[in-house]
Amino acid sequence: MPDSIAELDVVAWVRIVDGRLLAVRSRGRDLLYLPGGKREPGESDWSALAREVREELGLELERASLRELGVVRAPAHDQPAFARVRMACYTADGRGDMAASGEVDEFRFVGPDERGLLAPAARAALDLAAEHGLLARG
Repeated sequence: MPDSIAELDVVAWVRIVDGRLLAVRSRGRDLLYLPGGKREPGESDWSALAREVREELGLELERASLRELGVVRAPAHDQPAFARVRMACYTADGRGDMAASGEVDEFRFVGPDERGLLAPAARAALDLAAEHGLLARG
């Protein structure tokens, strides 16, 4: 597949608290992303999501609460080898004390009025969460 149409396939955790979306800033990145990332070879969406959230935020996701919210597609940001991102978005409950770790410098909760802080796929996920009535009303 030529790089001009290559699509990065990832999973993401959509976590809403008080009507605001959890987002993370990866080391060296200018915009915020959702917790999650690429699957390792042979890894299921659940396994990849649980691993990435554990690595990035130190939380354990609860499998019984996993729910697929939907799939979004958007232009890739800061990914030179990819033109677009396909992001499977899931909600799930998490346990533990949240702390930025691994490649994540910070985490924060953003509202619809802060969408400019988000990478394109995270903006699309914010819109998806809004469509499902999960965000605070502005």
